[in-house]
Amino acid sequence: MPSNPAVKEGTPPMRVSHLACTSALLVVVAACAGAGPSAPASGGSAAPSPGTSASPAAQRIEVKLTDALKMEPEKLSVKAGEPVTFVVTNSGAIQHEFYIGDQAGQDAHEQEMMAGGMTMDEPDAVVLKPGETKELTHTFTTAGASIAGCHETGHYAAGMKATITVTE
Repeated sequence: MPSNPAVKEGTPPMRVSHLACTSALLVVVAACAGAGPSAPASGGSAAPSPGTSASPAAQRIEVKLTDALKMEPEKLSVKAGEPVTFVVTNSGAIQHEFYIGDQAGQDAHEQEMMAGGMTMDEPDAVVLKPGETKELTHTFTTAGASIAGCHETGHYAAGMKATITVTE
């Protein structure tokens, strides 16, 4: 067997192979961990930026939508400028929606839905069938108040909403 100065005499070749693979794996992991997508920058009020499930979130909040026309929790707190992923689960037997916007946005969306607007996922909303879980990621740009609401017929009027406080 040819002499290899990197191998100590009496060290089995398999151990050297494991060490080489482990070192290579560490280099690959370190290279991958260093870069990632950044949150979109935007200005404005406490309105969210368009959502995407691909961006990393500094905060994850689980929200449950119920057939008692409630969102749990009913009060949420997030930081301005940090992405937050809402993990929304419909725990009921009927369809629900999770729409994020300020009061004016909620009012406009309610009117759109009452006029027969389409119920589908949008940048600031997800529609969930019974038992379904979806993620919605947003970055709130400034401190203030926002709301998450369900605008399936009669749900928002019955109080199916959550208050979102956006802090500095």
